[in-house]
Amino acid sequence: MREQETILSVENLRVSFRAYGGTVRAVRGVSFDLKRGETVAIVGESGSGKSVCTKAIMGILPHNAAIDEGSIRYDGMDLTKIDEKEFHKIRGRRIGLIFQDPLSALNPIMKIGNQITEVLRKQKHISKAEAKKQAIELMEAVGIRDAARRFGQYPFQFSGGMRQRIVIAIALASSPEILICDEPTTALDVTIQAKILDLINSIKKERNLSIIFITHDLGIVAKMADRINVMYAGKIVESGTAEEVFLEPAHPYTWALLSSIPDMESKERLLAIPGTPPNMVVPIQGDAFAPRNPYALKIDYEMEPPCFKLTETHSASTWLLHPSAPKMEMPQVLRERIERMKKERSAYGTT
Repeated sequence: MREQETILSVENLRVSFRAYGGTVRAVRGVSFDLKRGETVAIVGESGSGKSVCTKAIMGILPHNAAIDEGSIRYDGMDLTKIDEKEFHKIRGRRIGLIFQDPLSALNPIMKIGNQITEVLRKQKHISKAEAKKQAIELMEAVGIRDAARRFGQYPFQFSGGMRQRIVIAIALASSPEILICDEPTTALDVTIQAKILDLINSIKKERNLSIIFITHDLGIVAKMADRINVMYAGKIVESGTAEEVFLEPAHPYTWALLSSIPDMESKERLLAIPGTPPNMVVPIQGDAFAPRNPYALKIDYEMEPPCFKLTETHSASTWLLHPSAPKMEMPQVLRERIERMKKERSAYGTT
């Protein structure tokens, strides 16, 4: 089978912010690849550095931010080194972004149709009539019924789910080849959330899009992601295919995230992650997750764990994978859940 082409490559990315309290080391050596036509999920709690990574890719970091090290390779360019004029040719046109809050992403006093045609005319240099025609087609493509009539309505006349569809339509207006979804379902209820995820999946297949999906909820990406990067305190602590991360999780933080997903079948009490993420102004010694990790070893407080490779596609940064480490059992609630998932996969003929 022919290997997919790598369309975007992030290598050893380090981003910091100048703040009153000191320097915030928000991203600490993140590396991952995005291949053509695949979905890569970046999962972690708020403050883990997920959105900072995507803002660096889009070139929209705030003025007090600095890329201290690393590269973002796209189409023969290093996006960390190009100027704003060059970025203007890429941002929106070739790399699109769906924001997590559709209400703030849309102009409340501008008609929906005008917000879409504005992008189309600016990016494609087409006539007003052609822009309107394409805007209505985009609205229909993202599931807006009676699009010709709703073209002239304002954002407040749309539900939360409909507004998110409009935001997706705007992101697709320039036909980008990479789409970054920054927690696009956060403000939506569960049923609408599922519809938006199905919509993103169907558009991905139709347009052969490459997607970076940012979320704090591993459950959301279960049926979306091809590969998953679990992020904590500015670092990717586990990376693998969706199957590997869900069925063979290796890092205690991944165990904790999976164990906290609500499940009707679980007999054990769901686990909560104790404590809070570390203060990123204070230099981290050892494993950043150690103070919250019930499986932490003495060495976790002294040395940062290296990345241990489990398979060609699966790796994790935890001292528990060291040959000399004691054998630790993952939580009972998670073991039961994994067994159920394996049985379900077997029942549907998936290996």
